[in-house]
Amino acid sequence: MGFPSDLEIATSASLRPMNEIAEVAGIPEEFLEPYGAGTAKIGLGAIAAMADRPKARYVVVSAITPTPLGEGKTTTTVGLGQGFSHIDKSATIAIRQPSMGPTFGIKGGAAGGGYSQVIPMELLNLHLTGDMHAVTAAHNMCSAMLDAHLFHGNELELDQHNITWRRVLDVNDRALRNTVIGMGGRLDGVPRQTGFDITAASEVMAALALASDLQDLRQRLGRIVVGYTKAGTPVTAEELKVAGSMAVILREAIKPNLMQTLEGTPALVHTGPFGNIATGNSSIVADRVGIHTGDFLITEAGFGADMGAERFFNIKCRYSGLAPDAAVLVATVRGLKAHSGNHKIVAGKPLPEALLAENPDEVHQGGDNLRKQLENMKIHGCTPVVAINAFPEDHRGDLDAIAEIAAEYGARSALATHFADGGAGAAELAEAVAEAAEEPSQFEVLYPDEAPLRDKIHAVATRVYGADDVEYSSQAAKQLDTYEAAGFGDLPVCIAKTHLSISSDPKLKGAPTGWTLPVREVRASVGAGFIYPLCGDMRTMPGLGRVPAAAGIDIDADGNIVGLS
Repeated sequence: MGFPSDLEIATSASLRPMNEIAEVAGIPEEFLEPYGAGTAKIGLGAIAAMADRPKARYVVVSAITPTPLGEGKTTTTVGLGQGFSHIDKSATIAIRQPSMGPTFGIKGGAAGGGYSQVIPMELLNLHLTGDMHAVTAAHNMCSAMLDAHLFHGNELELDQHNITWRRVLDVNDRALRNTVIGMGGRLDGVPRQTGFDITAASEVMAALALASDLQDLRQRLGRIVVGYTKAGTPVTAEELKVAGSMAVILREAIKPNLMQTLEGTPALVHTGPFGNIATGNSSIVADRVGIHTGDFLITEAGFGADMGAERFFNIKCRYSGLAPDAAVLVATVRGLKAHSGNHKIVAGKPLPEALLAENPDEVHQGGDNLRKQLENMKIHGCTPVVAINAFPEDHRGDLDAIAEIAAEYGARSALATHFADGGAGAAELAEAVAEAAEEPSQFEVLYPDEAPLRDKIHAVATRVYGADDVEYSSQAAKQLDTYEAAGFGDLPVCIAKTHLSISSDPKLKGAPTGWTLPVREVRASVGAGFIYPLCGDMRTMPGLGRVPAAAGIDIDADGNIVGLS
């Protein structure tokens, strides 16, 4: 009999009552708002009520540059959280809420895997407490008010050819990327070209993730720029008189969701900002609760350390005021061999035999990616630990090669088998992280608030990505000048580029050098609180594949969900 599926493992687990999970975390019961049997909202009053409790050690989990094979960041985050209980320490994990678009597409869910999962797995991947839908509704309320404003005379003199606000849905639907609205009769609105993004890409989602409380969220929503006048003056959601209604819609969504792992470790699940054009991190309010819930708070940053971790350091920590004590960098033998560039990996097809053969030299060759990502942790003053996420078919020589690379850079490493063995398989990793977190924190952001936007972009491009320089299109240069003139120059930058390479070219593996970062366009998420330069074609509305996961998801005769992965 083979290894059980994630869904089989999850559905066979016994849920502990949510008040017991809250008690483990030290969250006062009066702030617990149960939502069925598997989760609960946490009232924001818990932040002040727990403020006098000791602060946990703050740990961020990131990874090498993603490959189609998957490195297991969420699984490692969950396994590490469980692992601390095996060394007599307490931990809480904080992860993003998955988007249903990828869940029904090709990526699958994001509850972890094997014996390191957040449960109920079905609830986490399907709606949860409705936060995604609240973000969708708040965003589209702004869209509706904008088009009503145009219909009723356009008092704010918005330039219809320079409206930046689109609509969102939590689905993968390529046919909605570019649309024309207002078709029909005179009473059906003003015809114009627009489109849809996936909800995770909404600036409302990014604002929700970076807000420190409800009033801060209200202010961020008001600062959202929906478009510009012909004179180039930004028009905001506040001026549309819609920011208040958006905040009301999000009044419950700003409360973090409390869940549990298979071993009863408290899990905070909240927000899911897109990893390419936004922070790719869970919320600040979840971390403000979690930082007082035990010995360790472990949070996950999306994609590789050049993406999610860089944004964690330079955007999330800048706004939260929290400083990490250590960082975990997840690496796999298969992932590093893929970064050697020696193998052609095709989704849905068997892995090349050569990739599965023992070859420590190839691990070292692809290890350039790991070396650069370790540097990226260290330039922010964060002590890294390499989590060697082991698979049953891995060879000892290949696994040892990863440990050798970590040692070259003075980093701790630990073999982790948490997928198969749960928390016990991450106990060694937990010990290494605990030791790293005891070292004095040297954390610092990469650039100061007052630095010019071009200097901020240059710092990330050259120091984190390894680029030689940055090249701006004439449009991008003009946009940067406009944003600085409008007073947006103090915002941090969130560079939108491919997640498949440290560079801006998805075909380049390892740690490319001798290249220039091309910035073709620059956009402003003023409400969320960052400027995002576009370096490539970023798809903000994914499409479904020929055989999406949705085709295999169903309900059986007993009403149980089947096929979810």
